[in-house]
Amino acid sequence: MYAGYGAGDVLSGIDLTLPAGRVVALLGENGSGKSTLLKALAGILLPRAGRILLDGRDLGLVPRREAARRVGYLPQSFEALFPMKAMDLVLLGRTPRLGPLGVPGAADRASAERALAEVDATSLGNTDIREMSGGERQRVLLARVLAGEPEVLLLDEPTANLDPRHRFLVMAVLTRHAESGGTVVFSTHELDVAAGADEAALLASGRLRAAGSVAATLTAPLLSELFGVSACVSLREGGRPLVSLGPPEAPR
Repeated sequence: MYAGYGAGDVLSGIDLTLPAGRVVALLGENGSGKSTLLKALAGILLPRAGRILLDGRDLGLVPRREAARRVGYLPQSFEALFPMKAMDLVLLGRTPRLGPLGVPGAADRASAERALAEVDATSLGNTDIREMSGGERQRVLLARVLAGEPEVLLLDEPTANLDPRHRFLVMAVLTRHAESGGTVVFSTHELDVAAGADEAALLASGRLRAAGSVAATLTAPLLSELFGVSACVSLREGGRPLVSLGPPEAPR
């Protein structure tokens, strides 16, 4: 798959399978194509060549309302242009599932409340999104995606701005979604967060450098090459990698 903006390609020759029941981390330097790949998977950016398949169907041919119900997308940034309470923002995640009048009902409000509770944001329901800290806003935005109950979660840096406790909480939410049969794909620069995924895909200059289990991809040689630093990897109990990074090695 090839995709990009204007006259140039950002992604070149991407061939990737994202199975149900798995959490997949996207890793790469700034500008490597992680956000572009998520936009393409979400149907926001159309491929220049190749196809994106959703259960074997070309995503471009899936009716937009159906696609919106099945695929939830969290962008990297969000700017509140006017006052809005967290509950009202989260209810927007129910839009693809609303009836002809577009008015949220009791079931929609219940879904929004569950989503806020899942990310430890129930107390923020009546708070203006503009008055929140970056971490609080991030959790509410994730709740908006969860409230829509999509099968596929595409999340651009969902743990950005979060304190350690909420980073663990969000990863637990993503793991539960996958264990219930959903697909989760998220980008991150935090290698400890990536190590909590089932699989990882490493991007470099818009190309897929490696993909597979975190044990097979979060290795010292691959991470050192990907980020241009000295990486040290050990395996924790259960086989998950523990990564530490150091400065680039001095040229010889």
